[in-house]
Amino acid sequence: MTFENVTREELLKNSKTPLRIVETEAEMYEDMAQVMFDAITENNAAGKNTVFIVPVGPIGQYRILAEKVNAAKTDLSHVYFINMDEYLDENDQPIPLEHPLSFIGFMNREWYDLVDMPKENRIFPEPGKEELIARRIEELGGVDISFGGVGINGHIAFNEPPEQDEDMTDEEFAALPTRVLSLTRETRTINSVTAANGYIDYIPKRCITVGMKDILSAKKIRFYMNRTWQKGIARKITLGPVSRFAPASFFQQHPDASITLVSYVAEPPVGELH
Repeated sequence: MTFENVTREELLKNSKTPLRIVETEAEMYEDMAQVMFDAITENNAAGKNTVFIVPVGPIGQYRILAEKVNAAKTDLSHVYFINMDEYLDENDQPIPLEHPLSFIGFMNREWYDLVDMPKENRIFPEPGKEELIARRIEELGGVDISFGGVGINGHIAFNEPPEQDEDMTDEEFAALPTRVLSLTRETRTINSVTAANGYIDYIPKRCITVGMKDILSAKKIRFYMNRTWQKGIARKITLGPVSRFAPASFFQQHPDASITLVSYVAEPPVGELH
């Protein structure tokens, strides 16, 4: 099944996962920050924990959220961020905080260092302690909202689709837990374009990620797509079948999932030589 001729109108009409459109990337970041802020405010008023799974990519929402939180003097003592993933070095350890691609370093600069959020509420998946993510989610009463973006192969967090000959069912894939794995060539290539000016050797080969089960078990799923190269995969995950070969397609089965597209992502992925 191919989708290159699917128009914007056809995509919005036939998507099996609810789609929203914002006109600009700046609006997308503002929208994402506002959704986060509103959920925190509502849960604080009700005396409840707020538990998010959060990404590095999209990236522009955290400073906006920090401004909202600080302006309102919002209490973050019962707010928990489960950070999605991290690059690992050749020894399967997190890359150093000072590395330009460190997700932990990024989150410190863009969010944690800007707000008063307890350190114990900042949860990162750790090699050798993978089972702690599921345990913390259970202790905290579940995830309110999973936020994130979608990779060029449909991955969510770093849940890479299996190879075609890999012995795994869709059901087994959807139940995968937090784990260490290798990044696919597709992911390393596109990440080199967005984060290393095309220098693929700079992109680590290994990673740790929260699992499909962790993301899909959230009460709500709110994902965002702002890259021009997401035009094709946006169609595949929303119009195609639910499949382990396009991980974000599992959102079709979730009771409260939505994907927000910047307007240009809804346009057809027309080929052009130039």
